[in-house]
Formats: sequence, C-alpha cells, structure tokens
Amino acid sequence: MPIICPKSVPEDEILDRTLRPRNFDDYQGQSKTKESLKILIQAAKKRGEPIEHLLLSGASGLGKTTLAHIIANETKSSIKATSGAAIERVGDLGSILTNLSDGDILFVDEAHRLNKMIEEVLYPAMEDFRLDIVIGKGPSARTLQLDLPKFTLIAATTRPALLSSPLRSRFGLSFRLDFYETEDIKKIVERSSKILNIEIDHDAASDIACCSRFTPRVANRLLKRVRDFAQVRGSGKITRGIVKEAFKMLEIDVLGLEPIDRQILSIIAEKFDGGPVGLQALAAATCEDEDTITDVYEPYLMRIGFLLRTPRGRMATKEAFAHLSLKFPEPAQKKLL
Repeated sequence: MPIICPKSVPEDEILDRTLRPRNFDDYQGQSKTKESLKILIQAAKKRGEPIEHLLLSGASGLGKTTLAHIIANETKSSIKATSGAAIERVGDLGSILTNLSDGDILFVDEAHRLNKMIEEVLYPAMEDFRLDIVIGKGPSARTLQLDLPKFTLIAATTRPALLSSPLRSRFGLSFRLDFYETEDIKKIVERSSKILNIEIDHDAASDIACCSRFTPRVANRLLKRVRDFAQVRGSGKITRGIVKEAFKMLEIDVLGLEPIDRQILSIIAEKFDGGPVGLQALAAATCEDEDTITDVYEPYLMRIGFLLRTPRGRMATKEAFAHLSLKFPEPAQKKLL
C-alpha cells in the first residue's frame, strides 16, 4: 500500500487510536460540520433524547471514524463499531442490534458495502426501533417483531451514491467531509508530534502538511516516517532538512505526488498525447486496479488540477505537463477547449 494512500491499513490502527482527538476542541478543520453537530448534540441533550441517525461521507482518511467517536464522547454514549462488509447475514445484524442499550451509538464504516437484505432489515430498525425476523419459509413463514433500544446509527461511506435512496432518506442529517486546508493539517501535524513526543520545526510541519494530500491520515503517516528518519539519520528533531531528505528517499515530491501518481500522469501525457484515455486502458498501462486509481489517486490529482474526467476519458492538464517538465502539445490544448 502506498505511503500516501488515505485508506486505513492494519499498522495505522494503533497510530490512529493514539492520535485521535477526543473532543471537538481538539478536532481541527470541518468547522461547519462541527458547528452543526454541536447544535444537534446540545438540542438532543435538552430534550433528553438520543441524537438522530447520521450519515458521514467523504474520501478516506478525512476523519469520519474520529467524528463518530467524538460524538459518542460528547453524548457520553457507548459506541459499537463494525463495517458494512462484516455484516453478511441478517442474523449478524440482529445480534448487534439486540445487544445495544438505550442511547448507544452503532457506527457502521463502509456502509455502501451493506447488502440489500441488511438494508431492508435496517429500515424498521432505524424508523421504529423494531427488528422484523422472518421465521420459516413458504406458506408457514411468519414474522417475529422484537423491540429494540433507542439507538443512533452513524454510517460512514466513501461512496454515498452506492447507498440506496430508501436508506439515505432514513438518516436525520447527512454531512460530507471535504479535504482539509493546509493550515489545519499543519496544526494536526504539530499536535500529533507532541503526542508522539517528537520535536518538530514549524517549517517542517508546513512541509509535511503541503505533501499530505489535504488528508489527516496521510499527514500522520508521513510524520511517522519522517520521525523514523530523524531518529536514525538525524538528531531526533524533525527539521525542514530532515523532511526533505526523508521525502527524497520515499520518492515523494513537493506536491505530495509519489511514483504511481507521476506514472499515471506520464502515461496520459506521453503515451496518449494528454488523453482522453479510458479507465480500463489506464489501469492496464499502470498495472493498478481500477478502483485503486479512482479512489486513491484521482481525487487528489483532480483537486490540484492535474487531471480531468471527461465523458471520453481521463485527460492531463497543462499544469500536469508543466509539473512533469513536458511540453504541452497543441492537440491536447484543443481537446481541453
């Protein structure tokens, strides 16, 4: 897995738990979402009710899981976490729901991976706090209804379009987390360095933030790698020079692009004259999975203006050619126009 990949990997779990903010004050960025959630929580407390079901969407690594745990801490609720892929059978969901208590939060990550049967069971559970279980088959089948505690479902997804409309409509509020500002990422890096007990210069924190792809998880992962480099090759303190040397070794450039990012752009620019090129052809040329290209690499390349998605395929922009030190061809300019 690339170091700049925003997707969570097993080695990140301990780091994420260590660096995860516990309250809204420690949580940097996403100011509008935080303000809305604070109002929601305060209003629910005044009414003595659990908060409404929430849907959190956005790219990997932007803090959806962290927000769910902060909400649990702020409401003093117990949180049970699972993922859409882990709930394969109706019985699995039934076991989870019946073991909840009033006011508990059920956090489901990768909610877009819930199958249709599970979604059907969730509808009455979310609306009426009722679990409908079908016993038997055929004419002798009957439905058993079980009352459920008044829980809150917080679902997180990177692909909200894959959720069915009936399921989306049952969430009281939906929040989309956007990429972070560089200044917010810098604050996250400085906070994380204090928790990790590593000294870091302000300029070094800025350099890490600029290469973080506007994603906290990537920033913390880069900080961890630079910390290792500082402790082995330096004095233990993270300076701008140490960051530069570490990134050179990791083959990460000043914009946070790694070799595969540059390979994708180079293939579009050189082999396909700037594009357009289809996703299937691009995946074959880079030996990368199509989902990996669309989920890991393309969002950032599009955000910094290096890649365009058009009805005919992917295209490299003039800025991408300049970054690769390639001449922007006249035919490609006409295609963009």
